[in-house]
Amino acid sequence: MQRLTFSTCFKQLAALLLLASVCHLAHADNQIDHSYDAEGKRRAQAAGSSLIGKPGPAAVLKTVDGEEIDLSKLYGKKPVYLKFWATWCVPCRQQMPGFEKTQQELGDKIQIIAVNTGFSDDREAVLAYRKEHGLTMPIVIDDGSLAAELNLRVTPQHVLIDRSGRISYVGHLDDQVLHDALQEALVQDSQAPVQATAESANTDKVFAVGDDVSGLQATTVDGRKVELGKAASGKAQALVFFAPWCESYLETSRPQTSKACLRVRETVEKMLGQGDVEWLGISSGLWASQDDLLDYQKTTTTQLPLALDAEDALFRAFAIRDIPSVVLIDSKGRVSKIIGPQDTDIQGAVKALR
Repeated sequence: MQRLTFSTCFKQLAALLLLASVCHLAHADNQIDHSYDAEGKRRAQAAGSSLIGKPGPAAVLKTVDGEEIDLSKLYGKKPVYLKFWATWCVPCRQQMPGFEKTQQELGDKIQIIAVNTGFSDDREAVLAYRKEHGLTMPIVIDDGSLAAELNLRVTPQHVLIDRSGRISYVGHLDDQVLHDALQEALVQDSQAPVQATAESANTDKVFAVGDDVSGLQATTVDGRKVELGKAASGKAQALVFFAPWCESYLETSRPQTSKACLRVRETVEKMLGQGDVEWLGISSGLWASQDDLLDYQKTTTTQLPLALDAEDALFRAFAIRDIPSVVLIDSKGRVSKIIGPQDTDIQGAVKALR
């Protein structure tokens, strides 16, 4: 029998401990994945609860290749499957092989469209992503209007419109429930198309540099109502558009954006209380709730007042598609400057406010 030395026993024990540690971490990661899946499913179902049975949007979508798809002309002819996604979204990446498989199997029977959210994304990134994943379905980049029509709350978010033009399914997971819904849409008898809904988001007022801001209000997490534009205090306003998951979630999938969100938050923290400026952080409603903002306040210890833009109406009001962004409004209620993620001179811009 081979005699085990202390060194050999120690090495074997260390190997066993390492294996146990790896198994524990894998189990923990699996639990985290399931937690995100469950939360994404919950949010998508909540978003879709008011949509099921309603007519689909009368949107004319332009693909990244310049082609137009008029959804209203498809109603009554074939089902439409819209999948909202983003290049930085981890579950979107995980679902893409299955999404492409669905396109290959059902693309001639169902109009499948990959809808990039256009949120902290651009055409170059989308084209690179299409090449990487070998996607063959039409791809469009949303300007926020389709997301508003279809209550986008998570990524990915699946929206299925049946042959009659009514919304029949909204979900988050690539699971049997989704595929059952697709099959059900296929066997549905042909019906006269319902009247599609107009894109109400396109009628929203968009405020650009030089415009007087009016008719906008935000409510902070502690219940305080803030009028945007000419503040009652007579102060200028600085609106920080962000998401509570930007610094943490995007650290791996979009590190440059994550660092920009951290930089802006740290810069703003130093400026709070300095000068005659009223500050407000405005969070997107994508993957965010009041509770998420409260958690963000706790973990970052930020003193910046925060408000949830649940339906991204304020994001659309200032045409904000990238985070972090800062909108500066002077004391007269006029948009002075809109600062994007790459602009590092927030302090200089704020000092120039009058």
